[in-house]
Amino acid sequence: MPSLNLAVAIVLCLVALLAGAGIAGMVSYRKGIAAGVEQRKQQAEAAIGSAEKEAGRILEDAQREADAKKKNALVEAKDEIYKLRSEAEKEIKDRRSEVGRQERRVQQKEESLDKKTDNLERKEESLKRKIQTAEQRLAEAEEVKASQMQELERISELTREQAKEYILQSLEDELTHEKALRLSSYEQQLKDECEDKARSYISLAIAKCAADQVSESAVSVVTLPNDEMKGRIIGREGRNIRALETLTGVDIIIDDTPEAIALSCFDHVRREVARIALEKLINDGRIHPTKIEEMVEKAKREVEHRIRQEGERAVLETNVHGLNNELVKLLGRLYYRTSYRQNVLAHSIEVAKLAGVMAAEMGVDANLARRAGLLHDIGKALTAEIEGSHVQIGVDVCRKYNENADVIHAIEAHHNDVEPRTAVACIVQAADAISAARPGARSENYENYIKRLQKLESICSSYEGVEKCYALQAGREIRVMVVPEIINDEKMVLVAHQIAKQIEAEMDYPGQVKVNLIRESRVVDYAK
Repeated sequence: MPSLNLAVAIVLCLVALLAGAGIAGMVSYRKGIAAGVEQRKQQAEAAIGSAEKEAGRILEDAQREADAKKKNALVEAKDEIYKLRSEAEKEIKDRRSEVGRQERRVQQKEESLDKKTDNLERKEESLKRKIQTAEQRLAEAEEVKASQMQELERISELTREQAKEYILQSLEDELTHEKALRLSSYEQQLKDECEDKARSYISLAIAKCAADQVSESAVSVVTLPNDEMKGRIIGREGRNIRALETLTGVDIIIDDTPEAIALSCFDHVRREVARIALEKLINDGRIHPTKIEEMVEKAKREVEHRIRQEGERAVLETNVHGLNNELVKLLGRLYYRTSYRQNVLAHSIEVAKLAGVMAAEMGVDANLARRAGLLHDIGKALTAEIEGSHVQIGVDVCRKYNENADVIHAIEAHHNDVEPRTAVACIVQAADAISAARPGARSENYENYIKRLQKLESICSSYEGVEKCYALQAGREIRVMVVPEIINDEKMVLVAHQIAKQIEAEMDYPGQVKVNLIRESRVVDYAK
């Protein structure tokens, strides 16, 4: 216990010592701070005093430097003013001298113009005198010319108009000769460049296309097993024949021809329906209005089926794919359509083949050419139902079924309704002409044939100097005999060209017409 008290006393003593030391340190620290502050204050007052002295010195130096610069600036300004004044005086002096030179130049020009004016006036007076002299001489020349003309007329025994006509005639002969030479040169050049290649293409196309052609008429003949069948077809009071004609729209001709009945109609489809129906009635043996109506309906279905078959056959034969079904049906209807007695479907197939061959030889799309050739006359299938030309009808139908634009243009241009703009259109046009013009393809009635030949001969006979003319080869060649004294060799070329152009302008004909002029001079004498 005593030891514990001792320890506590020691600790308390230590604490008291530490507190006393701290208080003494604090007092000494405060004294140190007060001394430092006083020292710093004295240093600051000394620095401020020196700074004020330095500032005064700097201000004095700046004032002296500003005064010096001001004096220098005044001197430089005076020098600059002096220079500018000198330059201005020099420039004014130069301008005055330049103005003086210009005034002298203007004065010289005025003097020169005055001189020129005087010269022009003198020349004008001289020119007037010369004009008067020339007019006098011209009048004298006219008098001399008139007297010479009178003398020439007296010597030549020709008036002025006659002489002028003579000169014009000589000039016309020279021009005719020149035109004939040029025409011959151009024709020869065209022949050299085009004839061989065109002949090669066309001959190859024709050689590869061997199409048969059957000439059809507007009458079909139905064979009867016996003449008794005629009475059964007529029926009691003609009711059977009237029913058949009413249902088919065909004229049934029953005459004295043994065991035969003629069906007359320009519509081949209706005529075919009537023929099939009549043959079925004859085979069945029961002929009355009800049976007739039944057989006519069957015949119509058969004809529709045949139309479909013919359209598909044409598409397969020409290797044309992707046609709309309605276009295929219209192609089949062309099987029962003729043009100049030429079957239109067979003609279309032939044109497609020719166009394909020519296109292949020329490096053009052969498939497109065959397609255009097959469809070029598609409008003829609807000419009896729709107003307008078969060209416009075909164009409208193909547009309706979204045909190729080149095919539509070829259809529109194959009769030159519009100018052909593509190679396919030109090929189809050429193939159509070849198919229509080849021998045996088409025929026409006798009356039209005679009129065409007469028209050809009348055109040729209308030219001066034509003695005789003959149409040959069914109107595909015209031979013209000319009078040699009126038409010379050079003029023959011109006359042949004019005849050909008139035939093209005034006539319609298949293919081309060859104009052949013949000039022959014969001299006969006798030795006695």
